[in-house]
Amino acid sequence: MLINYLKIAWKVLGRNRFFTFISLFGISFTLMILLVITSFLSHLLGENYPEDKRDRSLYVMRSVMRNTKQNGQMTGPISAYFVINYLEKMQTPEKVAFMSFVPSNVNTFVGNKKLSLFAKYTDAEFWNVLNFKFIEGKPYQTNQVANSEKVVVITEDTRRQYFGEGVAAVGKYININNESYRISGVVKEVPITRIHVSSDVYMPYTHDKINLKNLEYNGRYCAILLASTSADVPKMRAEFDNMAAKLPLPDPKSFDKLIIHADDFIDGMLRNFTGIDEESPRDYFMRIGAIFAFLFMLLPAVNLINVNISRILERSSEIGVRKAFGASSPHLVLQFIVENIAITFIGGLIGFVGAGLVVYIINNSGLIPYGDLTINFTVLATGLTLCLIFGVLSGVYPAFRMSRLHIVKALKAGE
Repeated sequence: MLINYLKIAWKVLGRNRFFTFISLFGISFTLMILLVITSFLSHLLGENYPEDKRDRSLYVMRSVMRNTKQNGQMTGPISAYFVINYLEKMQTPEKVAFMSFVPSNVNTFVGNKKLSLFAKYTDAEFWNVLNFKFIEGKPYQTNQVANSEKVVVITEDTRRQYFGEGVAAVGKYININNESYRISGVVKEVPITRIHVSSDVYMPYTHDKINLKNLEYNGRYCAILLASTSADVPKMRAEFDNMAAKLPLPDPKSFDKLIIHADDFIDGMLRNFTGIDEESPRDYFMRIGAIFAFLFMLLPAVNLINVNISRILERSSEIGVRKAFGASSPHLVLQFIVENIAITFIGGLIGFVGAGLVVYIINNSGLIPYGDLTINFTVLATGLTLCLIFGVLSGVYPAFRMSRLHIVKALKAGE
C-alpha cells in the first residue's frame, strides 16, 4: 500500500506543475536556510579544530565586580594574575591554559608594504590544551615563556605573506612592531569565528605590554581548564565554584560582590552574549531559538497548507470514488500525509544541495576567513527531522479536512 501511495505522489507532482513548484520552492528554501544556520552554529559551537577537547574543558572568560548598593558594575576578561595565582593552583584540572581574550593588532613590513596581523598572547600550556596542527617546527616551551624569549608561532598564511609560497620559516625571524622574533613553529590557520584561539601570530604572554603584576581579577585574558576525562568535569566545576566563593574582594570599598564562572564553551559564549550572570543562559537561548525556528517554519507551512488544500480539491472526484468503493477516512488521511512527506523529502533533497552550495560559496568567499563550514551528520540529521516535521505540519490538516468530505459532495466538487 505504501508503494502505491508513493507512486500516486509521483504522478501528482506532474499534474499541476505550478503547485508543485510553489511547494518545492517553499520547502527547499526554508530548509536550505535552516541547514546553513545549523551548519554555522555547528562550526561556531561544535568541537572543531583546534578545540577538539571541549567535552572535558571549562572556560573562564570573564569576571563581574558588582556594587549592589549603588548598582555599579565592572565586567571584563580575567587577568594573568588571577590565572597564575588561583586557577593554576587548582587540583582537579589536568592542565590550565590561558590566552588573550581577543587578538591584538600588530604590524610588520614586507619590503615597503605594511602587513597588519592579529596577535595573541598565550602561555606554553596553550599548545598542550589545544590541538593545533603544526606544519613545521614546534611551539614555544615553558622556560622560553618564563625567560621572555622573543619567539613566536605563526600561521601558514602568515608565512606565505611574509616569506613567500612554500618557503620554510622555522628558525627565521619576523619583525613585529619593530622588534625581531624568532619563529619556532608554523600552524594551520584557525577560522576567525573561534575568537579565543584564532590569530595570525602567537606570542608568549610575557611580551604583553600590560602590567602583569596587576593584582586585579579583571584583565585581558581567558582560561581553559582541562580535565583528565569528561567524567571529571563536574568535580572540576565544583572545585572552581568552591574556590570562587572564597575569593577575597580586591577592592571591597568599590565592589561588594564578585561573580565568576567556569562554564562549558556554549554556556560561556552565551553568557558573554546575553550578559546573564546568575544562571545558565542555555535554557533562555534554547527557548529563543526554538521560537525563532517555529515561527520561521510556520509561515511557509501555512502557505503550503493552503496550496495543499487547493491541490487536493482538484482530486475531489478521486476522493469520492475511493470513498464509494469503501476507502476509510484514516486510509485517505494516511495517503495524503505520505504524499506530502514524499514531496517534502524531495524539497528537502533540493534544500540539501542548495545548502551545500551555499556552504561551499561561504568557505571560498573569504566572508569567514579560513572558514570550514560543513554539512555534517548532525546537520543532515537535523535536516531530515525538519523535513519530517515540515511534511506532517503542512499535510495533516488538509488531509483530515478532505478525508471528511461526504461522497456526494466530493463527486460534485470534482465536476
